[in-house]
Amino acid sequence: MTKDDCYQLGHITKTHGVSGELVLFLDVDNAAEYADLESVLLEVKGELIPYFIESIAIVKGSRAIIAFEDVDTIEQAERLINCGAFLPLDELEPITDETRFYFHEIVGYQVVDAEAGELGIVQGVYAMNAQDLIMMDYHGKEVLIPINSDIVLTVDRTNQKLNVALPNGLLEIYMEDNAKPGEGEQVNGDHDDTDED
Repeated sequence: MTKDDCYQLGHITKTHGVSGELVLFLDVDNAAEYADLESVLLEVKGELIPYFIESIAIVKGSRAIIAFEDVDTIEQAERLINCGAFLPLDELEPITDETRFYFHEIVGYQVVDAEAGELGIVQGVYAMNAQDLIMMDYHGKEVLIPINSDIVLTVDRTNQKLNVALPNGLLEIYMEDNAKPGEGEQVNGDHDDTDED
């Protein structure tokens, strides 16, 4: 089974205790739905390896304390830190609500803006801590679209279209050529290039 046949459930973040238990971050809407998992596929050195679960306890919303069969020491557990955890796509419950979607299912969909019409094709989705982003190819440029209900309106699964209402100016930002130092503006020692988030 390859990653194309699976979706990412989350990833291992750290060990828990000294008996081989681990902390699994669940990148899902409702972690409680995964409280009865029997196995997961872990990406170890680029390959998906099945791991059978001895016990799993959902804690702190999106985290689970998990114990795998044959992982009994902290040394064995440490080798699994940062490994992605995957499940087969056919285990996903289908979504019928047109305002919700799985990230993987919209890849390849046509993005259709309420005003500008058809824009480009979804190339991928970035699951970020602060804001999940759709990556769209627009005239050969990568455009990132924030995922929220005001911007991403509905998904048309029949026609593989994602209906959006992009904020004014979003596309223009990506279409502008970045100014290069030395072209009309000199970079000097007084330039403040600090990046404050």
